[in-house]
Amino acid sequence: MIEDEDIAILLNDLFDIYGYDFTRYSKASLKRRIIRLCALDKIPSYAELRYRVRTDETYFKRFVEEITVNVTEMFRDPSFYKSLREDILPVLGTKPFIRIWHAGCSTGEEVYSMAILLKEANLLRKSLLYATDLNPSVLEKVRKGIFPLNQMKQYSESYIASGGIHDFSMYYTAHYGQAKFDKELAEKIIISTHNLVSDSSFNEFDLILCRNVLIYFDKELQDRVLKLFDESLGTLGYLALGTKETLKFSAVQSKFRQLNREKIWKKII
Repeated sequence: MIEDEDIAILLNDLFDIYGYDFTRYSKASLKRRIIRLCALDKIPSYAELRYRVRTDETYFKRFVEEITVNVTEMFRDPSFYKSLREDILPVLGTKPFIRIWHAGCSTGEEVYSMAILLKEANLLRKSLLYATDLNPSVLEKVRKGIFPLNQMKQYSESYIASGGIHDFSMYYTAHYGQAKFDKELAEKIIISTHNLVSDSSFNEFDLILCRNVLIYFDKELQDRVLKLFDESLGTLGYLALGTKETLKFSAVQSKFRQLNREKIWKKII
């Protein structure tokens, strides 16, 4: 059994050796994921786990990949994408250039979803999408733009529910059980590692999306990240969060106005 004190020691190891700071992540969520990883990899004891994380850089990468949340899908919550399509993109379309940041993008399904929305609004040509995550291995999947073909049926249904009017298969090529998305979409995606815990703002954006990431942070880290987003948004820019996330009770709440039930806020100050 792994105790809370064991996790604290392990997190200190990660910071001291590799510079990764998970100390403000939700302890309950981390504990569940670490216990699951030990079961998956048949690690018999906490001492063995700590030894492998400290001494084996390949295993360390696996550890980070397992304890960070990489569950995502294309056009997740179709009503959210419908709101982006109908309420947000027409406003952004009045700008000479559009910068969008997907923070904590995981394997990139939501980034490609946004690229499709922009293409259909005839805005992709004047847009850049910044896809960042602290985990380099998931960013490699974003770079390739290849996703399992067996997920395309669900993604197509979500795309249609979001207001899509085309045959979803026009955006990818099927090959040996994989769906490779069009190069035109990938060319507008800038991929970089970025750690929301420790890294600073790196540009000014018109729209920031960080969906279902903050729920894994404690309150102090949530506030830090929301301040980072505030610093990174231009005036009248938009911030989109996940269904269980909010700006209420945060330090930046007064600077934003919620637009609708889809967890999209507009920066007003």
